[in-house]
Amino acid sequence: MNVMHYKDYSANIEYSAEDGCFVGHIAGIHDVVGFHGESVSQLKAAFKEAVDDYLETCKKLNRPPQTSHSGKLMLRIDPVIHAKVAMRAEAEGKSLNAWAKEVLLRAVSSI
Repeated sequence: MNVMHYKDYSANIEYSAEDGCFVGHIAGIHDVVGFHGESVSQLKAAFKEAVDDYLETCKKLNRPPQTSHSGKLMLRIDPVIHAKVAMRAEAEGKSLNAWAKEVLLRAVSSI
């Protein structure tokens, strides 16, 4: 699955053979906001328009727009991995949170 980004929103993109176009939905929010386009450029424009329309609609309804994530991340991992990660963070003189943040930032830096 492909992903697009605009402002603080991401969208999952699929190709619909039935409709002969690309279809996208804003990810990580409870409101259903979709868009489509027959080309990549049309899809990008439709995504930006969908996000902007969503934000404007929220403003008109006097309610805050949903954001996809709070900034808090809880992981459940094998205790052995947890121990190794904690040791690595400590060896680098960092808290586990700071170390994980840096690792995750490097992992997504190309997005």
